[in-house]
Amino acid sequence: MSLFDDAVLVLKGYEDQEELRQIYLDHLATHPDGMWKACGDGHITASALVIDPSRGQVLLTLHRKLRMWLQMGGHCEPGDVSLESAALREATEESGITGLTLLPGGPVRLDRHPIPAPCHWHLDVQYAVVAPPGAVQEISDESLDLRWFPYVEVADVADGSVVRLLEATRARL
Repeated sequence: MSLFDDAVLVLKGYEDQEELRQIYLDHLATHPDGMWKACGDGHITASALVIDPSRGQVLLTLHRKLRMWLQMGGHCEPGDVSLESAALREATEESGITGLTLLPGGPVRLDRHPIPAPCHWHLDVQYAVVAPPGAVQEISDESLDLRWFPYVEVADVADGSVVRLLEATRARL
């Protein structure tokens, strides 16, 4: 199965955010290249919130370009076999943590946000991953900083999309 086919199946099976989910499906139906950064009208991205439920913390990255505290994530790559694997790859690369495990149940949320030209939209499929006990992060080239934040502090440092992702993730725990 191709990554495109996986994305369509994942989105068809996602039962929340019906209107936004349909925007994603319509985008893929009209853009055969809609999984890739080269698609100028927008593209699917995959991200993952790294959490440590035992300590009540979340790991956020200070994004190098956007200079905002965000979850790990980014563009799908040709070697990705599924949206889940893309999200897990991004979380592992950007956090430096090995042994992350996906929170079961598929995507936690969808988040569509505008991005600067030449592209127009990121249609982000958001997952959550659990860090193993004693996980130690390592800053990647894509980050200015990585930091663990207690759940209660996330709203003080991150935007609403990250707060909503954390709330939806915590509801699954």
